[in-house]
Amino acid sequence: MRIFLFFIHREIQLSLKYGTDSLGTILFFILIASLFPLALGPEPQLLRQIAPGILWVCVLLAALLPIERLFNHEYEDGSLEQLLLLGLPPYGVAFAKIVGHWLTTGMPLLIASVPLALMFNFPYHAIPLFLFSLMIGTGCLSLLGGMATCIALGARRSAFLLPLLTFPLLTPIIIFGAMITDAQLHALNYMPHLQLLGACFALALPLCPFVAGAGLKLAVE
Repeated sequence: MRIFLFFIHREIQLSLKYGTDSLGTILFFILIASLFPLALGPEPQLLRQIAPGILWVCVLLAALLPIERLFNHEYEDGSLEQLLLLGLPPYGVAFAKIVGHWLTTGMPLLIASVPLALMFNFPYHAIPLFLFSLMIGTGCLSLLGGMATCIALGARRSAFLLPLLTFPLLTPIIIFGAMITDAQLHALNYMPHLQLLGACFALALPLCPFVAGAGLKLAVE
């Protein structure tokens, strides 16, 4: 556990040291989401209707910006093999990096989504559920994105391979997440969609670190 916490602390320190990556992710999310009201007009009813899908897609695109660099620096300078010798199994190293990615990317995106939700005319009572579903969704994004990054690590043209691996896996997350908020805004039952999103997270949480760890092990061999 001490080594696991050390890895998470290391990721947070690296994020603070290279803060431009996290800041660029947040600015990208805000700028992309802000373009839609400018293009479609300020009609409140229209903005509220399209907001769930727009915000979830923007979160997806923003969260995937730094995911390619999750292990690339350690792989290129040879330190990844040293990290695997510290005593933590490969799946533990992968899971620690994924948690660090969520803390430094997913959490800031959650905070930045609040003013954007208000800009899209979200009612105040809908924001807590929106943030809760987004918290689960960004956790899935980090798990699935980290797994795909480890699989593509060391491959030629991994920048092209990573989206091909990631986008099909993330499609159900986007659909269920957007439908949760849309159902609440229309006073419909959102629990089936929330349960499906939670099931995706419960499935990804134990499986993705093991697959990612296997990818790390193959990359250093």
